Amino acid sequence: MSLSKHKPDSSSRASSMSISGIQGQLLEVTVVSCHKLKDTEWISRQDPYVCLEYASTKFRTRTCTDGGKNPTFQEKFVFSMIEGLRELNVVVWNSNTITYDDFIGSGKVILHRVLSEGYDDSSWPLQTKTGRNAGEIRLIMHYANAKKPATSYAPSAPPYIPAPAPQASLHSAPPPHMASYPTPSPYPTPSPYSTHPYPAPSPYSSYPPQPATYHPPPQPAAYPPPYTTPSVYPPPAYPPHTYDSSYYPPGPYPGTYPPPPHY
Repeated sequence: MSLSKHKPDSSSRASSMSISGIQGQLLEVTVVSCHKLKDTEWISRQDPYVCLEYASTKFRTRTCTDGGKNPTFQEKFVFSMIEGLRELNVVVWNSNTITYDDFIGSGKVILHRVLSEGYDDSSWPLQTKTGRNAGEIRLIMHYANAKKPATSYAPSAPPYIPAPAPQASLHSAPPPHMASYPTPSPYPTPSPYSTHPYPAPSPYSSYPPQPATYHPPPQPAAYPPPYTTPSVYPPPAYPPHTYDSSYYPPGPYPGTYPPPPHY
């Protein structure tokens, strides 16, 4: 009778190979929060805290005072990995000042995903000592040395490189926009209605014409005589007024005036 041996499939072998060699590597674990914890207090709100255990390494979060059933921590811890050990233990306690701390719940965190993919953000169930539900805890874990399988991507398009602008040459053809126009000839084209192949010479001299003689404009006529004011102003009345000579008294000295001197 032959016995057939079970051979692991290729995926399991690749998974085990991808997380091998973890000795001494670092694992980051962030305790985010707890949700729907078992309440161990009857009067006041409980004060939870979390303990993490990996082999002989143990860490403890701060106490979330009055955290009740949904405490928040946001604390990060770093573990040095051990080959063959891929579980992390979590224990949640309620802090008491007079008596011993109350046990709320515990659970196991499997590290397979974070060691193979490098990242794990999950919530893990907690149980009481009798196996009942005690809530859950959320952890965010990072493992930088994960050997992720190569992922095939579609090849990207080559970068766009604009075509170089055409360089104008001294001996090249004229631009396209001027191709429809005739190229001017350096020689005159004979007219189809002329009997001579070239135009007749001009009867005028090729030298520039002499400048015209400058003639000043005619001088303006003499200015009109200035305005003269009449000698008598206002003019005499018309007709003139006559006075009687007898109206005035006779002069004091008859005869010529002044009188001739006496010797």
